[in-house]
Amino acid sequence: MQEKIQKQREFFQGGKPITLSFRKEALKRLGCTIRAHEEEIYEALRKDLNKSKTEAYMCEIGMTLAELSYMLKHIDGWARKKYVLSPIAQFSCDSFTIKEPYGVVLIMSPWNYPFMLTMEPLIGAIAAGNCCVVKPSAYAPATSAVIRKILRECFPEEYVLVVEGGRAENQALLDQRFDYIFFTGGVTVGKEVMAKAAKHLTPVTLELGGKSPCVVDRSAKLNLAAKRIAFGKLLNCGQTCVAPDYILVERSVKDEFLGHLKKWIVKMYGENATENGDYVKMINQKHFDRVCGLIDQKKVVFGGKWDEETMQIQPTIMDNVTAEDAIMQEEIFGPVFPIIAVDNMAEAEAFIKEREKPLALYLFTQNKAVADRFLKHVPFGGGCINDTIIHLATSRMGFGGVGQSGMGSYHGKKSFDTFSHEKSIVNKHTWMDLPVRYAPYNKLQDTLLRMFLR
Repeated sequence: MQEKIQKQREFFQGGKPITLSFRKEALKRLGCTIRAHEEEIYEALRKDLNKSKTEAYMCEIGMTLAELSYMLKHIDGWARKKYVLSPIAQFSCDSFTIKEPYGVVLIMSPWNYPFMLTMEPLIGAIAAGNCCVVKPSAYAPATSAVIRKILRECFPEEYVLVVEGGRAENQALLDQRFDYIFFTGGVTVGKEVMAKAAKHLTPVTLELGGKSPCVVDRSAKLNLAAKRIAFGKLLNCGQTCVAPDYILVERSVKDEFLGHLKKWIVKMYGENATENGDYVKMINQKHFDRVCGLIDQKKVVFGGKWDEETMQIQPTIMDNVTAEDAIMQEEIFGPVFPIIAVDNMAEAEAFIKEREKPLALYLFTQNKAVADRFLKHVPFGGGCINDTIIHLATSRMGFGGVGQSGMGSYHGKKSFDTFSHEKSIVNKHTWMDLPVRYAPYNKLQDTLLRMFLR
């Protein structure tokens, strides 16, 4: 592994990946190869997670191709030298910034959206001019194999290297020195990544997760809110880092909201979702057992059953949940809706702020003052008002967490910036040289300095 990474360093130092023409050709080649292997990607996602073609395209392939197209349209402008106004105290000069790639970067991706969450950061790293080591998740072996096939077909290993495997390979990679590390996954492993990176002072982006709250106040359009919450929660069967984790709903509208929520779950997936051929399964037995263990049957008001053979869990609503319940002690990452009634929005705000900063927050309200209050006073990575999930489905805004839910962001220009170092340059002209900064100092210099620097 060390030898392969050294070959990447040598390839990077040769200067090819830095040229814009090379980067754009690499991105175009990647797009063509993804399209050529589209059916194989569908098959792999079906095998790993039982994703339907529609969900696989909407959440994995389509988003990847849209990000790639957006990057190709804007890369020339983002890579240009950017001039800024020079302060009069530095007369006469030109001041500007330029973006340079970090060098050899490591991208470690998760299993829940195994294709998209590998390709999107890779697109940013390539666009910024880096060489890349890509580590797909071992929990999604079929998709990992397709990723390896696509990237080996596109690129030589000294440019983009795919490393498959589990914990041993992860540790071996993290023992190497990289110029940047981009990690998507859980908080526990994220801390290990950051600790390893600290040994070499390697900068990191950590895309983590946590318990993202969904808040429904009495002014919300309850039927629409329930529909959009059901969509966001059950996408990928809840195995989404920004899925609504728990629902805080005003007590006065709770029963009506629950009626709508049950209705929309049935409309989307049928009376028994485990009999729906397009219903996503849990990724593996360990994760299946963990989520099943969080369900308290005494509090189940809808669903609550599962299929051991297919590792599918019915959409399950738990009512009268408290902060002490097992379901509230960890990120669920499954199709379980904990319902917590609150008397007012002040109580909901306090409940969220007492906990770690979430990756996402979803607020359903028709009250602008309530929306403004939450946006200004409740910390979270990003989110939606009157919808779920879709804030990350754009290349025009960055996506990332805060605090325990992560650091750094990506998508579109944010991806380009994440994988680039911005150098600030002053090009001082030589046709004149103001003496004001040079010793020995006198009263006139002091006067001039005070005039310029204030």
